[in-house]
Amino acid sequence: MLRAGVDLGGTKIQVAILDPNLDVVGQCRVPTPQDHGSNGVLDAMIGAVGTALTAANATADQLIGVGVGAPGQIDKAAGTLSHAINLPDWMGTVEVSSVMRTALGVPIELANDVQVGVMAESRLGAGRPYDSMLGVFCGTGVGGGVVMHDTLWLGRGAAGEVGHMVVEPDGAKCTCGRRGCLEAYAGRAAMEIEARHRVKHGHKTDLFDIMEHKGRTRLASGVWAKALAHDDKMATRLIKRAEWALGLAIASAVNLLDIEAVIIGGGLGCRLGAPFVDRIREQMMPHLVLPERPPQVLVAALGDLGGATGAALLVEHTVAPTEQLGAVLDPDA
Repeated sequence: MLRAGVDLGGTKIQVAILDPNLDVVGQCRVPTPQDHGSNGVLDAMIGAVGTALTAANATADQLIGVGVGAPGQIDKAAGTLSHAINLPDWMGTVEVSSVMRTALGVPIELANDVQVGVMAESRLGAGRPYDSMLGVFCGTGVGGGVVMHDTLWLGRGAAGEVGHMVVEPDGAKCTCGRRGCLEAYAGRAAMEIEARHRVKHGHKTDLFDIMEHKGRTRLASGVWAKALAHDDKMATRLIKRAEWALGLAIASAVNLLDIEAVIIGGGLGCRLGAPFVDRIREQMMPHLVLPERPPQVLVAALGDLGGATGAALLVEHTVAPTEQLGAVLDPDA
């Protein structure tokens, strides 16, 4: 039997189909619709699962369930997603599980997108050798997760919000409405707002020409990567600004937690890869209390499929309560 995982992001929907050996046997990636609200996004998610099943030469009746990793506030019991500020027209509460269950005919498991990505890296990816790690995923926003003794630390429900650590009091305005958050400097949505602001004030960049050439409506990770490859000055400055903020925030988290490894993932982190991660490490070092024994700082090994893979593993506790990930993300399951 197969399981599907859906990684829902502000610019893309990624689906992976996993076989019983946890190998990816089918996948699909589509842009997140921007002009039909939450209903358009739900339809796209359902359609992407179908396309991924076709790629796996499988049908929906072979699925044991679908896991969904999503940004925003998750109510697992109700199967709803609320206040997803990086999704189009999704500030209210939207039923996700019931809609997808009706369309696909299988159980739907819903959890935070970064948490499932972090646990996938801990169990199957770059975090496997380590007992403790911090995952920092840079995409439309910046999310994080802390793993201790192979267990995701949830705190009272909101642990790991590294994106809203303050790196500069009264600094840049974040999409959350506050100022000085890491996400205001290293989240693609905030970086795009800053790029548009600079263009409006006469600064030059090829970012938006590249975006249009690629047929995009937002500055996706690939747009930033191409602009950097062309030595675009604005892109370079904004990425350096992001690296500074990431280094500062991660160093503070390391000083507090003394974890063994930091895994940098998300669309931007994976696309920019090792050079990006190396520069973040350089920015961290001056701020570490124990620079003589820094943590390992690594690129997420599962790449773009990390979130979808982790979401697929959510299905485990539906069919086998002793399996790992579902119990970790929902200890009361």
